[in-house]
Amino acid sequence: MRKVLIFGNSGSGKSTLAQELKDSVGLVHLDLDALAWVKADPPQRAPLAESCATIGQFMEDNEAWVIEGCYSDSLEYVATEATELIFLNPPIEQCIDNARNREWEPHKYASKAAQDENLEMLLAWLRDYESRDDVFSLSAHLQLYNSFKGRKVMYTSNNRDAQ
Repeated sequence: MRKVLIFGNSGSGKSTLAQELKDSVGLVHLDLDALAWVKADPPQRAPLAESCATIGQFMEDNEAWVIEGCYSDSLEYVATEATELIFLNPPIEQCIDNARNREWEPHKYASKAAQDENLEMLLAWLRDYESRDDVFSLSAHLQLYNSFKGRKVMYTSNNRDAQ
């Protein structure tokens, strides 16, 4: 059974690719954004143990899945069960364009207007991808990619057919 882990910067195309795999191959999809945050002002990360417990239950309940996110701490937990790993690593400007053109994500925001209110903050955050030193950073993602011993691929463009 396929167990696919997709990760990369915000705006890199993770959700789009996961949805494609869900639709074309029939994998059950888990977006880590759905469980990584506690509703608070400002938003706060949920405790890692809670997130991992939910992820573990998801993996136990589903034989074939695609899990996507940018949280290397949660991704490390998932990587032990994944059969393949996909690292989406397009240029920052491509991520910015994708974020600007993103459709409304009703599972994350109450309205498109609410989503758009966070756009400038999101763009500033994803511009720092290469310089940050946190669980969302390029360095953390490269470490995860390099340590994975199974089938893996890194795409440096949203045009995956051209690579």
